[in-house]
Amino acid sequence: MSSQPQPAPGPLAPDTDALAGAQQLTDVITRLRRALRSSIRSEFPWEALPMAQVELLQTLAVAPMRVGELAARQRLAPNTVSGLISKLLDAGLVDRQPDPGDRRTARIALTEAGHQQLRDWQSAHERRLAAALAGLAPADREAVMHALPGLDHLAHALAGTDPTR
Repeated sequence: MSSQPQPAPGPLAPDTDALAGAQQLTDVITRLRRALRSSIRSEFPWEALPMAQVELLQTLAVAPMRVGELAARQRLAPNTVSGLISKLLDAGLVDRQPDPGDRRTARIALTEAGHQQLRDWQSAHERRLAAALAGLAPADREAVMHALPGLDHLAHALAGTDPTR
């Protein structure tokens, strides 16, 4: 066994505990996302929107945006966002509006049908999650609820955003 020096833990070299925690968190998040996707489609078969389209609808619910802004916000290639927007346009969930700041571009906005689809999707997910939470042991439910602020901070850290702004 060689005794080569190990790099000191720091911002670019997480310690062993952090790596183990990251592996466990990755596994749990992957299983949770898979379970949510499959449960929503089995319990609510009308729900056919891919998650990438739902995420665009959620972003557009805040305010209309140009395709480039959406791509940057979602951390996707602009051509990928354009393809997703085309499908949402065809479904009548979004439309193009003139950009008041630049007449050469358009902003993408939710239609009333898009707002309704998003409300239905969110309601179905909330009911599904509420039922699953209610089925947990009280200590597990409390642990999940207490973890939410930390998970929210983790999401902001990964996205490079500051929730206080």
